Amino acid sequence: MTSAAVVRPDVSVFRATPADMAGAWGRAVGELPGSHLAHETTWIEVIRRAYGHEPLYLGAEDGDGQVGFLPAFIVRRPVLGTIVTSMPFLDAGGPCSSSPSLADALVARLIDESRAVGARAVELRCTQPLRLGVRPMESKVTLTLSLPADPDLLWRQLPKSIRNRVRRTTRSGLSVTVGGVENLAPFYDVFAARMRDLGSPVHALAFLRAVLDGFGPRAWIALVRKDDAVLGGLVAIGFKDTLVVPWASCRKEFFSLDPNALLYWKTLEMACARGFRRFDFGRSSRNSGTYDFKSHWGSRDEQLFWYTIPSSGQGGGDRPSPGRGAALLTQSWRHLPLAVTRHLGPHIRKYLTQ
Repeated sequence: MTSAAVVRPDVSVFRATPADMAGAWGRAVGELPGSHLAHETTWIEVIRRAYGHEPLYLGAEDGDGQVGFLPAFIVRRPVLGTIVTSMPFLDAGGPCSSSPSLADALVARLIDESRAVGARAVELRCTQPLRLGVRPMESKVTLTLSLPADPDLLWRQLPKSIRNRVRRTTRSGLSVTVGGVENLAPFYDVFAARMRDLGSPVHALAFLRAVLDGFGPRAWIALVRKDDAVLGGLVAIGFKDTLVVPWASCRKEFFSLDPNALLYWKTLEMACARGFRRFDFGRSSRNSGTYDFKSHWGSRDEQLFWYTIPSSGQGGGDRPSPGRGAALLTQSWRHLPLAVTRHLGPHIRKYLTQ
């Protein structure tokens, strides 16, 4: 047992059923202030359909009628062994509850469930620290920007340097279109190429299609173009009053045109116009290049707490350093033909939970 807190005897924890998902879970996600896009039940079908991972969703209730939920997936990895993750492929997850006691009970039960399925560890990605005897990894942050109702007011609030960059992209003939599944194929072409350049296996096209299908009118793809060429794009998903960007890419050969500046401005403008009051740029490693880009918009850091808990309940929470071997694999991946990485990448990516 890793939790440093004592689980209250009046707390009941259970495996959530489809009825729970449609009823209490949906209400909790909408009402609890600590809920995140990762707590949406839509991910059950998205991840199961695209990658075949088994959902492990827990619910809890105490004697006062307060409720909590914890979404997770069982990821059975060849060679590396099974792991239970809340939530794979997303920035956050972990318990969503109205009291620390419920969160404690949910985490304790998840560790027990992970042992039962033979998992080596439990991964918890949280926006708030947990009461665990495990130290989280704290190198990841998400960057958010408050949005006014008026896009013109937002424009005036942006740093002058950002406004100048956007003006330059417009003068260069760049434009942005926003759509749905019709934008998926051109976005994926950019996304797959950029992931290869970064030395990272790309998500399956079927995964992104499942996201668009699952979230329906709450999910969009924005593309930035010059004439007929697609320079870059992003996927945006609406959750409560927040527009979240989990995935974005631009072709490196067009970086000199600064397409991301116009791409993000038009997405922010759309977010204001559609009534969102918060924009989530997505996670970054602090002081990385993507972190610097996002911070220049006037966004603020929100710390993420990523825990890795051995199912034995012993040991620390930090991931081991990737080491030289991982660096060599990354470098080798960058030199593979794009057709090869597009084919092989999804078969590997489905087991990489970050």
